[in-house]
Amino acid sequence: MVKHIVLFKLKETLSEEEKADVMSRFKNAIEALPATIPFIRHIYVGLNINPDEEWDICLDSEFDTLDDVKAYSIHPNHLAAAGILKNARCGRACTDYEF
Repeated sequence: MVKHIVLFKLKETLSEEEKADVMSRFKNAIEALPATIPFIRHIYVGLNINPDEEWDICLDSEFDTLDDVKAYSIHPNHLAAAGILKNARCGRACTDYEF
């Protein structure tokens, strides 16, 4: 199994309302993906509640193989969901590891 974790930082120029809207839409879109991408074993989006921390969003997901992670990353439905953050994010960090 492969754990795929991605952290996102949103632009400081966004208002709190804009951030909340983008975060909510992204969470809903990503968490709906298992209905159309069957090789997602687990996916959850956590929204940061601690303003003292740098990252705003944590995507936590699991796949059988790294090839499944790669297929997920180019799947049209994932690209549409990821597009929600296109103009709102200023940072991204990712790690993939076996467990």
